[in-house]
Amino acid sequence: MKRTIRTSALTVGALIAALGLQTGPAQADTGTPRIDLRVLVVSDGGPATDAIAAELTSEGTPFTKVDLTSSGRPTIDAGFLADTVDGRARARYQAVVLPNDNPFPAGSTEMSALAAYEQTYGIPQVDAYTYARPQAGLQVPTSGGYSGGIDGVQAQVTAAGRGGPFGYLKGAVPFEDNSPTVNESYAYLSTPAPGADFTPYVQATIPGTTTQGSLVGEYRHDGRRELVITFVYNQYQQQFRLLARGIVDWMTGGVHLGTSRNYFAVHVDDVFAADDRWDSQLNCTPGDVDCTNSSGTPSPIRMTPTDVDYAAAWEQSRHFTLDLAYNGSGSVDQREDNNGVDQLADKLIADRNQFRWINHTYTHAFLGCQQDTTVVPWKCETNAAGATQWVSRQSIDDEIALNRVWGQTNGLPLDNSELVTGEHSGLRILPQQPLDNPNLGPALTDNNVKWLAADASRDPAQRQIGPAITVARYPMNVFYNAGKASEEVDEYNWLYTSRAQGGSGICEDNPATTTCLPAPLDTGTGYQDYIVPLETRIDLGHVLSNDPKPHFIHQSNLTEDRIAYPVLNGVLDSYAALFADNTPLVNLRMKDIGAEQQRRAAWQSALNAGQVTAYRIGNTVTVQAPAGVDATATVPTGTTLAGTAFGTAYAGERSGWTASAGTPLTFTLPATASAASHAPGHTRPAATAPAPRTKLPKGVAKQVPYTPDN
Repeated sequence: MKRTIRTSALTVGALIAALGLQTGPAQADTGTPRIDLRVLVVSDGGPATDAIAAELTSEGTPFTKVDLTSSGRPTIDAGFLADTVDGRARARYQAVVLPNDNPFPAGSTEMSALAAYEQTYGIPQVDAYTYARPQAGLQVPTSGGYSGGIDGVQAQVTAAGRGGPFGYLKGAVPFEDNSPTVNESYAYLSTPAPGADFTPYVQATIPGTTTQGSLVGEYRHDGRRELVITFVYNQYQQQFRLLARGIVDWMTGGVHLGTSRNYFAVHVDDVFAADDRWDSQLNCTPGDVDCTNSSGTPSPIRMTPTDVDYAAAWEQSRHFTLDLAYNGSGSVDQREDNNGVDQLADKLIADRNQFRWINHTYTHAFLGCQQDTTVVPWKCETNAAGATQWVSRQSIDDEIALNRVWGQTNGLPLDNSELVTGEHSGLRILPQQPLDNPNLGPALTDNNVKWLAADASRDPAQRQIGPAITVARYPMNVFYNAGKASEEVDEYNWLYTSRAQGGSGICEDNPATTTCLPAPLDTGTGYQDYIVPLETRIDLGHVLSNDPKPHFIHQSNLTEDRIAYPVLNGVLDSYAALFADNTPLVNLRMKDIGAEQQRRAAWQSALNAGQVTAYRIGNTVTVQAPAGVDATATVPTGTTLAGTAFGTAYAGERSGWTASAGTPLTFTLPATASAASHAPGHTRPAATAPAPRTKLPKGVAKQVPYTPDN
């Protein structure tokens, strides 16, 4: 395919004339224009532009959104797009995102202003979801192309895509097909229009042919560049999540504020303890406070030394480290009941350096209010005056400190700043306990705890508890009370089938958060055939969303049938099949996850307050953030900050955080980035060799074809 190389040596005077700006003595400077590191997102309220905006937010990349459906929106004209600062021409946006290739009425002055702006400053444009037509560099679908659903299609990144903005992918871009009754993806597949300078980056086979049709490609024309996307998507769908990084990198030339990683961490709770087992006859778990028609804890589930060997070997083979959240009293009780013998503890302690360890309190006691378990559901006990009775500060201190001492005595490599309480107790639990235990914060102070685990399904936002910051964890739908696949399926059927199907009817009573199964799963095959693929997809979705939150399972899931491993392997295998070696999974421990979330929150707050200034002049990028707020950026390999290579390598680029003293930070880009990042054909180096079930509609894009109106 022919590639057009555009050279430009416009003076500032020519730039000003092209954009209709005022001239005068202050604009006599003929230097390189300044380009602010901010994206303009023009939205029509559709899912595609919203998805790109969500990606920018996730990465910490500033953008200005113009809502075309709002009567009070600003007019997009020359003054909105550019001006001068200190006599230098300034482009206010480094990229433009439009709902389609031209969302304005015919003859629009706004589209004319955008076209002139893009031509003058070399600003790229993303067409978030557009019809395939010659105005976008493609033939119309009726000319040998295709219009329709592409659920389950396996698209591929082209050689140009792998050598350019999608070099972090191995090649496959599978489109979701989660339901046979729901249309999840609509697309236009087409080939470049005759004579068009169009390079496909992602394509798929046109049905009924052997011809490849473009789904994502670059169209160069009239001194402008457009990334043309011809399928509809939303921010949750895997196909968008795979391409989101590349879309942002293409539009910014790989130079932008913010960063993105693919994170995966797994906490294993209740290590050394034994977990209660689901009873398929009672449809509850004996030993649980809500299982009132039972007594005792029959046949508890506890790991064996063989399970430890398996876990350690699995870690080594997968290059992945598990975080073990332990309860020391589990081993003490085991030794007391077995003449001092605890083979599991002996094995785990001998292999302690194979894992990361987290204090999970000594006995796994409930650390919130005093529970009245004579009623179902339980409630908080109150005194004569009606005040809630709380677990004392001393009791919380003892749970934390005793477990810490036990771990230290046995040589566990602990970080004492981390804590997971039993059932995330002490934190608010709706509806019974709407407030945190007021004794929790002081006890955390007593024990120098800085990072406290929370349940992401009920307490997702990071917040302060005394001296500690919460780290929300995703509960995997691999139940704590199941060591065998048949137990998991039996409980799953109880939770997710209707009363008419023999289930609890919880799914009927809570339609906003759960979906009833049409029929009970087979206890012999349902886990591997249904639960594992579903949970793998949900967890992989978190991984692909630049979300560092850890996931958690229980020690019971690593023994007997070892039901956690099929899900973990599903996530890791899927990831390895999709991503190049230069984009590894990031496996952080709890305190580092908390610190990442804390930095992000401070950065986003500064962006929202307009306290961050960032711009590029030639191969120099200047960033200024408030003192005490770490700044984050993504830049090409070879970029330096104060003479030192910036950030860490990831996905073929350099990215990371740097401390800010409130004074400007100056990044020097490599000469190749200065020359290429805003020119047609810009490329990067090629890649080197129980939580509620999510309702399907959340992961489905709006299924309406786009029809151009101009």
